[in-house]
Amino acid sequence: MSHNVAVFGVGYVGAVTAACLAQDGHRVVGVDVDAGKVAEVNAGQSPVSEPGLDDLLKAQVQAGRLRATTDAVEAVNTTDIAMVAVGTPSADDGSVTVGGVEGVVRAIGKAVKASGKRYTVVVRSTLLPGLLEERLRPILEEEAGRACGDGLVLCNNPEFLREGSAVKDYYQPPYVLVGADTPDHAAPVLALYDRVEGEKLTTDTRTASLVKYTCNAYHAIKVAFANEVGSLARAFGADGHGVMDLVCKDRKLNVSAAYLRPGFAFGGSCLPKDLRALTRFAEQQALRTPLLASALPSNEAHLKRALKRIRDTGERRIGLVGLSFKAGTDDLRESPMVDLVETLLGSGCEVKIYDPNVMLSRLRGRNLAYVDRHLPHLASLLVPQPPMLLQHAALLVLCSDVANEFDWRGQFRGPVIDLRADLARP
Repeated sequence: MSHNVAVFGVGYVGAVTAACLAQDGHRVVGVDVDAGKVAEVNAGQSPVSEPGLDDLLKAQVQAGRLRATTDAVEAVNTTDIAMVAVGTPSADDGSVTVGGVEGVVRAIGKAVKASGKRYTVVVRSTLLPGLLEERLRPILEEEAGRACGDGLVLCNNPEFLREGSAVKDYYQPPYVLVGADTPDHAAPVLALYDRVEGEKLTTDTRTASLVKYTCNAYHAIKVAFANEVGSLARAFGADGHGVMDLVCKDRKLNVSAAYLRPGFAFGGSCLPKDLRALTRFAEQQALRTPLLASALPSNEAHLKRALKRIRDTGERRIGLVGLSFKAGTDDLRESPMVDLVETLLGSGCEVKIYDPNVMLSRLRGRNLAYVDRHLPHLASLLVPQPPMLLQHAALLVLCSDVANEFDWRGQFRGPVIDLRADLARP
């Protein structure tokens, strides 16, 4: 089924989106305040340099499925969906500039009010979560003279296009993502991509916005990480490309979803120790590796967020489920839970701990020495059975997957904080 679509902004994202939509059988009108760009599109010429786009755009203009205009009212009147692909450059202070998007949404709202028609506004522009909901929605509703809902929809549809391969990326995205208030609001947007390969997903608008930013931040971090490893490799006399080639062959942990779920701080006998070794070597070689050097301070900041979450409850009698850095082990070395308990005790809290894997009689060597240094009275803190923890606690804190076997529901009436997930939730 074809749709009539207006694409506001015919820069890189808009021009590619408009041409591909037209190729898929939709009737598309590009809208831009730049009359020069509009003239180029109508002449069958791409306003941006992008491989494959010139021929694609020319073919769609000649087929009569694509045209361009500077008239926003005429574009809205002849379409039922608007896709906003206006740029959102950084302001001098690094914040997002949204004036262009606001102007487009205002113009669309006015045109919708004059026509009285049902209309869907889809934001392709990259915007921080909250900007669509708190700035664009009020503008659209004010100008349209009605609230968003049935007959007037505002949603977002982040793009994952790379300059230089944008047409290919359009048809082979990781997935098509629409942020909307309801699945019904997302349905006509997803229908635009019937000929696009990939899974079609719907979520809320704030999550959709943050997915785009998170992807780009992750890509940037990967580039910086590989470059820092390369610099270290050169200093070590190793082959940085060879190192990263082998690292990337591990699809179980390295290039995978492993470790990429928000949870609690990392710990254990390996990660903190090896990070310190690398960053100390870099310092000795006068190499700046700020990304690697920031990992431990970032971990410490996450621990402090957990402490604040606990303290904000005002409860002093705390029951912790899980003490070792990972369920199924008794390794307490650099466990963030040990740091958590140590700090809570220091602030006067009464703490009891349930972890069936941790038995003082079995602790040996450095593991025992670490406990003696940080929690010398651990024996008085551990409880052997869950009911003993529940009897003590006014606040229950779930720290590791030991909690999967800990039956507290229906038996505990106080507040519960799950550090495996709650630090990433409102």
